[in-house]
Order: sequence, then C-alpha cells, then structure tokens
Amino acid sequence: MKSIFVSGYKNFELGIFKRDAPEATFIKEAIKRRLLGLIDEGLEWVIISGQMGVELWAGEVVAELKKEEYALKLAVITPFLNQESNWNEGNTLWYSEIVSSADYVAAVTKREYENPRQFQLKDQFILDHTDGTLLVYDTEREGAPKFFYEKAKDYAENGDYTIFLVDFYELQEVVESLNSDF
Repeated sequence: MKSIFVSGYKNFELGIFKRDAPEATFIKEAIKRRLLGLIDEGLEWVIISGQMGVELWAGEVVAELKKEEYALKLAVITPFLNQESNWNEGNTLWYSEIVSSADYVAAVTKREYENPRQFQLKDQFILDHTDGTLLVYDTEREGAPKFFYEKAKDYAENGDYTIFLVDFYELQEVVESLNSDF
C-alpha cells in the first residue's frame, strides 16, 4: 500500500473545540499507531482533504513522523480552492500550518466553492488515487464520515481497496494504554 487517505470526524462532531485538547492527543496517537504499521508495509503518501478535525490532526501526525525521519509524504487535496476562507482565525492558522508542511497541495476543482458536487468529485478522486482509507469513524455513531465510508465500501467491493476503521473501542484502548504510562 503506497498511499492512504486519512479522514474521520470533524472536531466539533466529537465535542472537541481546541486543536490541542487532551482528547486530540488520543486521536493522534491512534492515527500514528496505524500509520507506523502501514509504513512498515511500504506506505509512502498520506492524503487528506484538509478538513478540520481528524484530517488536520493526521497532518500533524505526518509532520511529527517526518521529523522522526520516516520517509512519509503528505498531500492535501481539497475539493475546491480556498476551502478555509470562511473559517475562524484559529482554524485558518491550523490549516495553514498543515498546508505549509505538505509535500503536495492541490484542489480537485480549480474553482472556489460552487456546490456540493465538488465534495463528491473530491471523494471520487481520492478513491481513484489512493490504495486505501484510514477512517476514524464508529459505525455506531454516525457523522460526516458516513458518506465517504459508504462510498468507499462500495468502491472496495469492486476493486482492490482497503478500509481501516478506528472506532471508539480502539480509541478507548489508546486512552487506557497512554494513561497506564503515567
């Protein structure tokens, strides 16, 4: 597996309103553990679309792994240009930090937001250009990731595509393992 799309809940769907909230530490650790396993299997690229929450935390994890000298690259593939234009200053700064650490940045549609179809085009582009998806998503707690998850499941049925889910049970295991270290 050379490339993987990492996505999941938006931070506010999880009740997390600060990018460095303690809960974010556990999500980032779960992502890191999964990525390390995939790096051992040949992972080279992590792709995100730059959405707040899991995707930007994944960008932070990739930046940390790169500092630890893992040969990993980050691509930010947005659905449209200037997706952060209506975000508050703190979230725009967070996004800018991730984009500045990326190895590749592009928009699927080379226009600003026009309609929801741009998100569908981004999803299809991601599926067509990655080997799998790492999704922080629990099927027992629906949220925004549901739409991509359903599309990815259909896509995987028709081809060689892998879906890895990090559910709330796995996150709880991460919390317990990190808390036992203290």
